[in-house]
Amino acid sequence: MDSLSLDDPLFATYAIAATIMILKAVSMSWLTVIRMMKENAGLRSPEDIRKTALNPNPSPAQLAPNDRVDRIRRIQLNDLESLPYFLVAGLLFILTGPPLLLAQILLYGYVVTRLLHFAAYLTARTHDTRAMLWTLGSLILIFITARTLFYALF
Repeated sequence: MDSLSLDDPLFATYAIAATIMILKAVSMSWLTVIRMMKENAGLRSPEDIRKTALNPNPSPAQLAPNDRVDRIRRIQLNDLESLPYFLVAGLLFILTGPPLLLAQILLYGYVVTRLLHFAAYLTARTHDTRAMLWTLGSLILIFITARTLFYALF
């Protein structure tokens, strides 16, 4: 790989995977707001229950934990824990010049595992299901990071 250009299929593969993951992570904030409005609950700060145009009937109960809102927050926290690693590891990986098919399988594979993990978490699937999906994504990150380290050392 000579340059970071969208004309390069390797970099374009990374750009597509990274963009999907960033959009997914950013959308979690919007999903949290939508869920809070729908539940009329899950607010976090005392000032959130002041009477406003968006909250015409405030109640202290709006500050109580709400599992449906908190579930979205847990998904977002999971994204925030894993996304930076993927963004850095993926970029470094493509700099090693892997075969295009390998890069596509690994980078898009990671995206698929994270989207499936999101769906499993959102629909309250078992921990085993989420753990399997997390493990697959984690193994992809370990592989691309180890390959990058190998190429950098040798």
